[in-house]
Amino acid sequence: MEAVTVRQLGILPYQVVFDRMQQFTQVRTPQTLDEIWLVEHPSVFTLGKAADPANILNAGQIPVVRTDRGGDATYHGPGQAVVYLLIDLRRRFNRLWVQAFVAGLEAAVLQVLAQHQIQGERHLGAPGIYIPTHQGAKIAALGLKVNSKGYTYHGLALNVAMDLAPFSQINPCGYPGLTVTDMKTEGADCQVNGIQSELVRALAHHIGFTIKGGQP
Repeated sequence: MEAVTVRQLGILPYQVVFDRMQQFTQVRTPQTLDEIWLVEHPSVFTLGKAADPANILNAGQIPVVRTDRGGDATYHGPGQAVVYLLIDLRRRFNRLWVQAFVAGLEAAVLQVLAQHQIQGERHLGAPGIYIPTHQGAKIAALGLKVNSKGYTYHGLALNVAMDLAPFSQINPCGYPGLTVTDMKTEGADCQVNGIQSELVRALAHHIGFTIKGGQP
């Protein structure tokens, strides 16, 4: 298995990390070690490359950033475990194995939720993880960019213990009326840093890598 460098970035503005991901991807080579970045963001709405700006219903005082990931509108804020995956898919899988990669990300989230006695599920055609016992509320969002060389960036966001109110100011992932929940609402008592570490370990299992320097 290939090693991955895991970096804990703490709390950083979305635009700062977005710029760093693009810069890392632009200069990396086929020999560059893959990286996983763990971060929390101050409140921000983001729009995917093909997202409809009308899905931001009322931004209020929260900034809006247009990105180059897939997906539509979402919200990032304190209490959310964000995991960015800077992976060379061609080197790792010898092809652009995007669907299986996404399936691995979703499986990792499902594993972490199960560790906290939360049942999650996938929805066909709608990437992310949902809670069937909460009327299909979304608890984790996925959005990736894969460039022409097979390098990925962006990743996943799992709601741990958030102020969920800003999600009512958008159509989450482009779906009007979609309910959003977090692990605290679903009965889990946990912290973002711990959940980020659990996600890394689950990703190592489902994608297939070792962690440089040991467990996060």
